[in-house]
Amino acid sequence: MNTPLRRLASVALAMFLALMVGTTWVQYVQADSLNNDPRNVRTLYREYGNARGPIVVAGEAVASSEPVDDAFGYQRTYSNGELYSALTGFYSIVNGRSELEKYANDQLTGRSDQLFFSRLRDVLTGRSPEGAAVETTILPAAQQAARDALGDQQGAVVAIEPSTGKILALVSTPGFDPSVLATHDTTAANAAYQELLAADGNPLVSNATHEIYPPGSTFKLVTAAAALESGQYTADSTLPAPVELDLPLTSATLGNFGGGGCGADPITLADALRISCNTAFAQLGMNLGDDALRTQAERFGFGNGDLTIPMLVAESVFPDELNAPQTAQSSIGQYSVAATPLQMAMVSAAIANGGVLMTPYTVQTVRSADLTVVDETTPTQLSTAVSPGTAATLTSMMVGVVQNGSGTAAQISGVQVAGKTGTAQTSTDAAPHAWFTGFAPADNPRVAVAVLVEHGGSMGSEATGGKVAAPIAKAVMEAVLGS
Repeated sequence: MNTPLRRLASVALAMFLALMVGTTWVQYVQADSLNNDPRNVRTLYREYGNARGPIVVAGEAVASSEPVDDAFGYQRTYSNGELYSALTGFYSIVNGRSELEKYANDQLTGRSDQLFFSRLRDVLTGRSPEGAAVETTILPAAQQAARDALGDQQGAVVAIEPSTGKILALVSTPGFDPSVLATHDTTAANAAYQELLAADGNPLVSNATHEIYPPGSTFKLVTAAAALESGQYTADSTLPAPVELDLPLTSATLGNFGGGGCGADPITLADALRISCNTAFAQLGMNLGDDALRTQAERFGFGNGDLTIPMLVAESVFPDELNAPQTAQSSIGQYSVAATPLQMAMVSAAIANGGVLMTPYTVQTVRSADLTVVDETTPTQLSTAVSPGTAATLTSMMVGVVQNGSGTAAQISGVQVAGKTGTAQTSTDAAPHAWFTGFAPADNPRVAVAVLVEHGGSMGSEATGGKVAAPIAKAVMEAVLGS
């Protein structure tokens, strides 16, 4: 073979190799990403052309797919959509998915490996493919009670079964109606999405799981836990409780909410928690040091950026490398401490469960179209937050908060309630956030709850956690206990 032919053959061979490599890359390496690219219209038609599984609450579908006579085949519909929007999220041709519609998408579409045999059965029988049903842990009475109690106020409620981690209520206000985003009219769907993006309160983002806030005095539970776990303090240990605490390294002082004293100086740890004494807890935090507080916070779940329920949860934060005045402010849930309402519900749930923090979750069971159970959540321990002895002491102290402290509005007739209020400063020109976290019954806990009302809700700058958030928590706990 002469030189020109060899060169031509080499070029042809290189071209064939390039073609083979490119084809293999597209068909195998990029296949999954191309199939799942939202711009792939064939993927949209294929996904919408199959019956998407329902999202179920207590046996009733709150999100389901109905056959329609258009190019997509099925229309996603939502029953009581605004009530469950923080749970279901939305499923949209134009705007993708969120919440369970996103994080349980493989089960809902039937593409999950858990449903392999169901897909095989459909192929062999010629049956149209159907997605799986995702059955949630939500208790309708608790969900409705949380939504009703929040009313027009912006905030969130999370309720957890302490012994398992089941999330019984997950509410964020303002919510939204996912149906307006699920429409097959792409112009209308996009307009609705833009309207929701611009709406006050950012309704597309769940305040319960995706936003973090200064937890204020509810964080004193973590500080108290660190003190008790250190072995240096008991509920009867006394702490200095001045009207104003001089902060080291600075000329600034730290005062109590409302500017008054704490009724006694010194004050016991139990009484400091009961009336939410800032100066006592700030001094306690400096005595313990920021490392002890950070370690205790992490045992309750702070700093866990991998938590999913199965929706990804925003990481709650206890800041690094604090000096003494920063530690003082952090010990009362201010400075740069930030937590989701879910996180503060986890703090109460761990105390209620004897110090054991269970992994929170919203999906109980996944069933194939023929009702076969293909997956079921088994409760798992996330961490040991505190010892049983510390949990028992904290419970007793939290009962005092509700019996004759800052949380009396959470009292339930005939039921012993444990709780902690919080009033978190946000800025000099904005009303504080109102918090409450607690559990009931205190001697046999069935529900732990956290309530956040942004900027004091209807009471504005006059709000406290005891006045605004505690009654909401009471309503939710009553709904669970009455179910």
